[in-house]
Amino acid sequence: MVKQTTIKTDISLTGVGLHTGKEVKMTFKPAPVNNGYTFVRVDLEGQPVIEADANYVVNTQRGTNLEKLGVKIQTSEHVLAAFVGCDVDNVIIELDASEPPIMDGSSKYFVEAIEKAGIVEQEAERKFYVVKEVISFTDEATGSEILVMPSDDYQVTAMVDFGTKVLGTQNATMKNITDFKKEISNARTFSFLHELESLLENGLIKGGDLNNAIVYVDKDISPSTMENLKTAFGKEKISVKPNGILDNLTLHYPNEAARHKLLDVVGDLALIGTRIKGKVIANKPGHFVNTQFAKKMAKIIKIEQRNQIPVYDLHQEPLMDIHKIMAMLPHRPPFLLVDKIFELSDTHVVGLKNVTMNEPFFVGHFPDAPVMPGVLIVEAMAQTGGILVLSTVPDPENYLTFFMKIDNVKFKHKVLPGDTLIFKCDLITPIRRGICHMQANAYANGKLVAEAELMAQIARKQ
Repeated sequence: MVKQTTIKTDISLTGVGLHTGKEVKMTFKPAPVNNGYTFVRVDLEGQPVIEADANYVVNTQRGTNLEKLGVKIQTSEHVLAAFVGCDVDNVIIELDASEPPIMDGSSKYFVEAIEKAGIVEQEAERKFYVVKEVISFTDEATGSEILVMPSDDYQVTAMVDFGTKVLGTQNATMKNITDFKKEISNARTFSFLHELESLLENGLIKGGDLNNAIVYVDKDISPSTMENLKTAFGKEKISVKPNGILDNLTLHYPNEAARHKLLDVVGDLALIGTRIKGKVIANKPGHFVNTQFAKKMAKIIKIEQRNQIPVYDLHQEPLMDIHKIMAMLPHRPPFLLVDKIFELSDTHVVGLKNVTMNEPFFVGHFPDAPVMPGVLIVEAMAQTGGILVLSTVPDPENYLTFFMKIDNVKFKHKVLPGDTLIFKCDLITPIRRGICHMQANAYANGKLVAEAELMAQIARKQ
């Protein structure tokens, strides 16, 4: 079992935002299990929280920009890439502006801060999505494509081709996430001269200088453009190196552009919200195609998790048979709706019911088209959950269970005679004072057929 991780202590960085030019202080803080990556705007009233979620992506021009309820986070990808690359699952990222500091245009300084803060394991298992078949997304307008295929590890390959002689075709590969720090994290962002002219004219890259962005010169520089560059970057002299980039920068790698695009892919795919076991291949990646793919992956994962039926050997000896169940539950036929219990822990329970044509409710529901009533599926889930809560007292036979609340009930598929129902109930909060709050799911035929949040309380018999 791989455990989740967070950082040991708070740590802060300061700098300027690339596009806003504003001074910003960013603080990384430890976060509880299953928190994921969350941004907090401490400069705004109420300190609103924006989760690193692909569904909050609103703009991908010159960066991956998130927005929730009118609150924005700009260029999130370099920070998120650093946490994925350092194998950190849960962290709170506080900002006193809308944009993290650009630093040198890479993830290097964020990685160094994370390592300085330290990383600790947490008491929860890390969740993975294991890729079983090829999943892809293509941007027809640009020809950009990104796909993931089965692999034992998280791997990423980025292939870059912008159709320019100065950059040419470049590839970069990360075979294991442990390679991120050394091979990928210090790859800096880049831009082409023709893009830079447009950005300057539109008042963007206010925090940019020649130390945090590689500028590839893909056209002749006019005297007026040269003067604009000198003014924007506060330099008395600017020239073009023989390798086609503006001076004051030395490339870390010949394929630094491809490595940075790979860095962006890692950061953008952090928005999926679940670790991936699979190999990602990105052809001409960009923030739009990356985040569209992240949205597609997040949706697929959510659907599969909701529909994933627990796999059990239904012929194995159960933990509790019908006799042991009746010794604990007060229910009796025809209203005892659980036949077996397969698993029981402090936080979850798994039970089973065989649905036969002999069920008394089929007499009237409906004689010519028998369907198990949805309310009885909920009752069966509640009885399964009752085993969980009654297992916390030494004399369960002296207690009764009562519903307190039912929320978010959804019925997905019909339950018919001959179906085998499997119920799985997981605690949402710890049991206190005999009150059990749980997420209950019912499965049949390899599908989720019903779900609900249930709250029940046990009370001693009078």
